[in-house]
Amino acid sequence: MDIEVLAMVNDTVATMMTCGFDDQYCDVGLIIGTGTNACYMEELRHVDLVEGDEGRMCVNTEWGGFGDDGALSDYITEFDQDVDATSINPGKQIFEKMVSGMYLGELVRLVVLKMAKLGQLFDGLVPDALRTKGKITTAHVAAMEEYKNGLKNTRDILVELGLNPSQDDCVAVQHVSTIVSFRSSNLVAAGLAAILTRIKQNRHLRALRITVGVDGTVYKTHPQYGKRLHKVVRRLLPECQVRFVLSDSGSSKGAALVTAVAQRLASRKRQVDETLAPFKLSQEQLQLVKATMRAGLEAGLKNKGPSAVKMLPSYVYHTPDGTERGKYLALDLGGTNFRAMLVKFKKGLQNNTRLYHKIYTVPLEIMQGTGEELFDHLAQYVSDFLDYMGMKKAHLPAGFTFSFPCEQTAIDTGILVSWTKGFKATDCEGHDVVNLLREAIKRRNEYDLDIVAVVNDTVGTMMSCAYEDPQCEVGLIAGTGSNACYMEELKNIEKIRQKKQKTEGDEETPEMCINTEWGGLGDDGSLDDIITPFDAEVDHNSVNSGKQRFEKLTSGMYLGEIVREVLLDLTRGGLLFRGRVTETLKTPGIFQTKYLSQIESDRLALLQVRSILQHLGLNSTCDDSIIVKEVCGAVSRRAAELCGAGMAAVVDKIRENRGLDHLNITVGVDGALYKLHPHFSGVLQETTRVLAPQCNVTFLPSEEGSGKGAALITAVIDKYLYSMRFSDETLLDITQRFRKELVTGLGRDTNTTATLKMLPTFVRSIPDGSEKGDFIALDLGGSNFRILRVKVSHEKKQTVQMESEIYDTPEDIIHGTGARLFDHVAECLGNFMEKHNIKDKKLPVGFTFSFPCQQTKLDEGFLITWTKRFKASGVEGMDVVQLLNKAIKKRGVSADIMAVVNDTVGTMMTCGFDDQRCEVGIIIGTGTNACYMEELRHIDLVEGDEGRMCVNTEWGAFGDDGRLEDIRTEFDREIDRGSLNPGSQLFEKMVSGMYMGELVRLILVKMAREGLLFEGRITPELLTKGKIETKHVSAIEKSKEGLIKAREILNKLGLEPSADDCIAVQHVCAIVSFRSASLVAATLAGILMRLKENKGASRLRTTVGIDGSLYKMHPQYARRLHKTVRRLVPDCDVRFLLSESGSGKGAAMVTAVAYRLAEQSRQIAQILSEFSLTTEQLLEVRKDAAVFVLPICVSQYLDSDNKILILGEAENEDRDPKWPF
Repeated sequence: MDIEVLAMVNDTVATMMTCGFDDQYCDVGLIIGTGTNACYMEELRHVDLVEGDEGRMCVNTEWGGFGDDGALSDYITEFDQDVDATSINPGKQIFEKMVSGMYLGELVRLVVLKMAKLGQLFDGLVPDALRTKGKITTAHVAAMEEYKNGLKNTRDILVELGLNPSQDDCVAVQHVSTIVSFRSSNLVAAGLAAILTRIKQNRHLRALRITVGVDGTVYKTHPQYGKRLHKVVRRLLPECQVRFVLSDSGSSKGAALVTAVAQRLASRKRQVDETLAPFKLSQEQLQLVKATMRAGLEAGLKNKGPSAVKMLPSYVYHTPDGTERGKYLALDLGGTNFRAMLVKFKKGLQNNTRLYHKIYTVPLEIMQGTGEELFDHLAQYVSDFLDYMGMKKAHLPAGFTFSFPCEQTAIDTGILVSWTKGFKATDCEGHDVVNLLREAIKRRNEYDLDIVAVVNDTVGTMMSCAYEDPQCEVGLIAGTGSNACYMEELKNIEKIRQKKQKTEGDEETPEMCINTEWGGLGDDGSLDDIITPFDAEVDHNSVNSGKQRFEKLTSGMYLGEIVREVLLDLTRGGLLFRGRVTETLKTPGIFQTKYLSQIESDRLALLQVRSILQHLGLNSTCDDSIIVKEVCGAVSRRAAELCGAGMAAVVDKIRENRGLDHLNITVGVDGALYKLHPHFSGVLQETTRVLAPQCNVTFLPSEEGSGKGAALITAVIDKYLYSMRFSDETLLDITQRFRKELVTGLGRDTNTTATLKMLPTFVRSIPDGSEKGDFIALDLGGSNFRILRVKVSHEKKQTVQMESEIYDTPEDIIHGTGARLFDHVAECLGNFMEKHNIKDKKLPVGFTFSFPCQQTKLDEGFLITWTKRFKASGVEGMDVVQLLNKAIKKRGVSADIMAVVNDTVGTMMTCGFDDQRCEVGIIIGTGTNACYMEELRHIDLVEGDEGRMCVNTEWGAFGDDGRLEDIRTEFDREIDRGSLNPGSQLFEKMVSGMYMGELVRLILVKMAREGLLFEGRITPELLTKGKIETKHVSAIEKSKEGLIKAREILNKLGLEPSADDCIAVQHVCAIVSFRSASLVAATLAGILMRLKENKGASRLRTTVGIDGSLYKMHPQYARRLHKTVRRLVPDCDVRFLLSESGSGKGAAMVTAVAYRLAEQSRQIAQILSEFSLTTEQLLEVRKDAAVFVLPICVSQYLDSDNKILILGEAENEDRDPKWPF
């Protein structure tokens, strides 16, 4: 017997399926019999346990376990407890034990037994049968409640139990049965109402029409149960039209129906798999493709005979070595856009280039006109760019990226073989394109240009990446087209005459970059074994049938069309779209390759699939969406594997050329398919690794690229964001402005008008390593309030142990009264001390209060103004330490607040504990601020001139006086106008995380309105403030998956971005975040210069403690900040130290230092107490030595012991009277 098990379902699901066969509104299954359960059709997007987000799935609730967590404890009776205690699973299936047929009879028996014991039934007679478990069954309950025979049946049942019931006894027992069964139906109705409400909410309906399939002996046999259940459900949900259908055939029919559905799906799955099988290449097939590519490479290098792989010499003999200097012009024609770019190379290899772009659109009539018109246009664009850069009189060397097949005989000549990409300009094919451009420039007679090289985009990509990584000797384009180039040894290139001979002392074999033009592999039939009928159809319908066969299997220009052909075939076979072949599906080019990236962007993005298909006019089901996703995955994976096989052939050839057992090499890559498709790059890399195991290949994406995305990048820079790009000269100018504000803020007479308030913190020292003790830190700076216990010990070395708790600060407290706020803090502190068994200890407390405060001493801070949404009344202008002490005293908590600090100071002190050179603290997160150790002699707001004190700059307000107006953009002004505090904190609004995402959104809105992004489409989401957050900016700027993240984020905004849109958005994010890092670097440079001057040092060595989500989470921010700071202050050795424990630990460190200094002061006072003289002693001395003049100054102030304190020599009279010396 051959049996295949296709489905396994439980009885509840089978009941729903049985009833669903007769009534398609049936979306709920219900069992009320010996046991009870329910199932229903849930939206797949809500079922986190299953992958997928579109369509529905039946969920088996197993609701019998409802109440196992105590949720029903209010409704459980002593009889329920007795039933549960004697069951085989105590504490389990509580709901089931209250409602199901297995327990109803037993519940009735227990109630009747108790009533009999109390003498309320049977004259107090309790026979053994009534004491026996199971003697009253649910069948008895149903019989007792029969409409006409109920009392008679009750008497018969009780007589069987050995009782002689009266008429009243029978009525009472029948009533007990009614109450128990009625409770059961009520509870089931309540559970069912919850399910129906869920379905109604899922469908966003005001009224619901639905059918419930029901089975089970209680429902079927109890004479009243069904009616009661229906009535209660309709009373609980009057807006729902609920039909109850009894499953006549039980659950077996349902299992058969599920099996029938499973069989249909399995059959369809087999047919789909058979269709897609040719796209799934085995390792043997990939090895064969690699061998075919290798043979094609070798044949193309030969002098004689045709070859499908052209292997065109580029006459590029070297990759960059880092010594390149000067200014060069780069011209790029590769599609409908022409790009002009000025590149400045500076000393050093890494990232020492500056690029200035401008883009020009080539009109269609020019692309398809005469060659002279085309190149005259290009010459005009170059003229405009040189004007734009102010370099028209300069004689610049230029490189020409010409992304069309060319035959080269030298690096500065390129004979156009044929036009592609929609170009049809006459009199160009067979001509030298460099010469055509030179002639056009000569006709203008406006500028002089030396075109020294012509390269295609693949070679350009390799050279661009080689400047970043010297091991880059291969270039790969995986985008609209597909191609590769690599450095080949000259001796192997037989098709050119080897002019470059090895010279004396030349240790390297001369090489030349070869443009493989590998897209032609297979034109000779060598790939016929892997070409599917769908590939053949795509080739047949192309403009160059029989040509570029490998490219048609791998490039973005054709993958979408292959998918369309497969979908068309599946639909014709009745496997998709209900067999309906629409005109849309028959339209070539309708399924663009960008849809593959979108469809495969999530684990199972079925909602996205359906949305795309609907956009294409294809109405799909959930099953259709799954199949479309499979088709896209098969086609794109094959493309990536074929590219990987080709790349394995290239790198293995290089390895063998050099006679190496193992090769380390880098491949520079460009192209939207590689960069934007979520899986293409990973599959390509893995295939290369497997097929070329002796090569360690690194793939380096080209940051600039040569595609159309550069057009939008340039448009962004030139039209909108040019003012956000700062030269070092501009940044140093900002540094000087900031330094002037530092001095203004430190002055007593000028502080009131300064934007930098330079608030003294009365923190006079960073930790010196001798601190020890047990401290508490309070950290209030947002919606979460944190308390820490910090133990500093000295056993073998200084160690810190921390315990912490986080408490919520509710909105009503944040916006309530100050008394409520500090009562809440005190209550949390009391709870913390009790939890950690330190309630009876009076520990020193540090208070991190992250709001602007005016301090006159370390343990005093007057709130200047609330920020961060806090609005507690009665606090501004008050001493927050005094308010907190009052609340602590009221609660009876024992605590001694020794210091109040803000989060920036806390960060500096935290890092200072680990590195005693740390004298600067910075926060770059939601907000931004900085503090540093200033010489006390410069702080006019504090008395004294010796030593240092930490100053809280409150630098977020830098520029509030208009000092930064020349660098603010229209987007900054719009941010400010829409903020809670217009005109204030302008620097913070330009750099902090609270505003960065919004800046990006405003730029994108303007670009979209002008048609530069998203084809001019603007969605309500894009127009909504706050929809782009700083965390999105961080995600978009990730090096590997940034463009994929950009697409996902834009999709959530209702947009369908092109590859160019994603590149442009990523560049906008980079410029906005780079500006932030640059501005912070400029202001930090001002502080570092100040420290260096204060110390009179020729070179400063210092550490900056830093914290904040933007610095921590943004993938590029820290690197950019460090690099810019070191460039602006080259005479400073700066270490950046991340604060791992936040500002709370810092508050404890401030307290520890204060405690250490106080202890030192106490010890000094104790030692000097011997020098204190009473008035009587002093008078006695005077009497005994009337002629002796003491060379000391006697204080006129008496202390509490009537002692006069001796202060020291006369020149020390101005010292603080609290200090003996």
